[in-house]
Amino acid sequence: MMRRMILLFVVVLPVVLHAEGLRILFMGDSITDGGWGRSGGSMASAEERNQKDLNHLYGHSFMLFCAAHFESRYPEREYQFFNRGISGYTLCDLHERWERDIATLQPDVLTILIGTNDVGKVVGSKEEQGRAFDPEAWEQSYRALLTKTRKAFPSIRLILCTPFVAPTGRMATRAYYPQYEAGVQACTEVVHRLAVEFQASVVDFHALMAELHAQQDVSNKGYWIWDGIHPTAAGHRRMADHWIEVATPLLQ
Repeated sequence: MMRRMILLFVVVLPVVLHAEGLRILFMGDSITDGGWGRSGGSMASAEERNQKDLNHLYGHSFMLFCAAHFESRYPEREYQFFNRGISGYTLCDLHERWERDIATLQPDVLTILIGTNDVGKVVGSKEEQGRAFDPEAWEQSYRALLTKTRKAFPSIRLILCTPFVAPTGRMATRAYYPQYEAGVQACTEVVHRLAVEFQASVVDFHALMAELHAQQDVSNKGYWIWDGIHPTAAGHRRMADHWIEVATPLLQ
């Protein structure tokens, strides 16, 4: 049996419930996006997406599994889940979407998974070749986002997810993969530091995916992450399991 070595860090803060139930907002990039709102995998903004078609409202990422878990088990709580992950997004995009997503939706719980594109747009770009990813600047930007959010919503519960990559699919052949991996590792360390600073909970997807990738009973190295960045259905399911484990005490 695979040995579980993932640490859970959960901080419970008081939350003021909306009359219609707890509001949980997911923000991030394509890993969270999952084609929600009939986006077809595009970078369409939330305003351009179909938010009335409940068949495709959540998309097909780990976020769908998380929402389905809580909504199906606790219908009396009337949880409200919102997917605002957008393919290609970086931390800068989350800043730009703050008013339209966080301020407008006023979530009780905010979960963020970001960082992979921030690193990739530096180390994986021909225009940026030779320039190293700057984790200190990224940390300052992330801190500014959380500071603004905590100031506007003092009782909000924050769930910060660590980014991840794997040497599978197209990423396995990229010469810059070691730099990519190092940048994502640096982002992971930033997330852990900020979680302590802002009394947030951590969902360590970085550790989870590293553990899954190291499994010896799976011959296909792309079984969990097919292209080095995006999880398969199996990978998203395991991500959801981990998120649910961390989030459950926060959503009571």
